[in-house]
Amino acid sequence: MDINQIQTQLNSLNGWQAKYREIMLLGKKLPSLPDALKTQDAQVQGCESNVWLHLDLDENQERLVIIADSDTRIVKGLLAIILACYNNLLPQEAKLVDAYALFEEMGLIQHLSPSRGNGVKAIVERIQTQISAFQ
Repeated sequence: MDINQIQTQLNSLNGWQAKYREIMLLGKKLPSLPDALKTQDAQVQGCESNVWLHLDLDENQERLVIIADSDTRIVKGLLAIILACYNNLLPQEAKLVDAYALFEEMGLIQHLSPSRGNGVKAIVERIQTQISAFQ
């Protein structure tokens, strides 16, 4: 599912409970990382929950491939949304994406605890920092 489909789906739902359920369903669709990839280097600092993130380029060394996982279901759902913002983009395209602003636009940040909101921001910042290494 791409970010436009996710945004349309979430915006069509009424109330936080419906959006929360949809986020949880998105998290269920996100594949789990093998334990070997859940390393300290891959761990995102600034998240209350454990979050592991790997960012690389595809086999043609052109487009972003990001995989991630969390030990909590809601964060895994939030990760699915974040990954949909960036996966398969060229690094120069991804630099222009502000996933945190998109979360605010969809009305998600206001429903997250401050620590979850900070975690989303930390994940987005980590992705943006790693994207810079490809340019």
